[in-house]
Amino acid sequence: MQKKNTSDFAPEVLQLFDQFVHGIIDRRGFLSGATKYAVGGVTAAMLLDMLSPQFAAAEQITKDDPRLHAQFVELDSPHGYGKMRGYLVQPAHAHGKLPTVLVVHENRGLNPHIEDIARRLALDGFLAFAPDALTPLGGYPGDEDQARELFAKLDQNKTRQDFIAATKFLQAQPNSNGKVGVIGFCYGGGVANMLATQLPQLAAAVPFYGSQPAAGDVVKIKAPLLIHYAESDERINAGWPAYEAALKATGVSYAMFQYKGTQHGFNNDTTPRFDEAAAKLAWSRTLAFLHQYLG
Repeated sequence: MQKKNTSDFAPEVLQLFDQFVHGIIDRRGFLSGATKYAVGGVTAAMLLDMLSPQFAAAEQITKDDPRLHAQFVELDSPHGYGKMRGYLVQPAHAHGKLPTVLVVHENRGLNPHIEDIARRLALDGFLAFAPDALTPLGGYPGDEDQARELFAKLDQNKTRQDFIAATKFLQAQPNSNGKVGVIGFCYGGGVANMLATQLPQLAAAVPFYGSQPAAGDVVKIKAPLLIHYAESDERINAGWPAYEAALKATGVSYAMFQYKGTQHGFNNDTTPRFDEAAAKLAWSRTLAFLHQYLG
């Protein structure tokens, strides 16, 4: 299939897709709403397929890359669902202790894109761990629609505890330098913000277009923040003014960047919402930030 970008789709279709991705409408709701924009022999189902992730085409680092050591591991989460599984990746020939990064997925669990993100971080010298919130429901099912449906069944109070346990597990790894940061995307961006309010030992947090914590919880944040937002993302951006005011009031160290011409999910190179220039800039800023505070 020929690679598409957001300019190939009507803004209304992109809005419908965002609602679908975030569970506001279901698959049937998207197909029904997109029908009026399906022209020139393109059906609503074809539009959905074009907008959906193309994991294999976007993979940057293969699973068997000899420069890396990767494995799936399980950890205890006594205050969450009891057990959590995740993808632990590190440089194959690392010397000394490594800075550590927790990678938090979007609202579909540990899919191939997030595994690839973890490998990218490991190649840059980090010990990266990407947990799967869908572990108690059997893990990421290999299908984005099924994953989204499963995700809605999670008890988020327990899931938050699972991510707290995952962060502590990562920090305690024998080859960790003891400094742990978190990077999260969409749902995971919200988790990154949440972890910053719950874990005073967190050394850095990088939320990509994530929902903001309650203003009253911002005072608990000790970690420096690097915050990335898209320009066209009304649902998420609406929470920024209150978050910014709370950050300033409590003196938290932060930097926020909003990327012109981008949509929610602009860093995800498996979908047409990917913006190569913005993603490259955001990623370079992210790596510099993580090296600064975790190295």
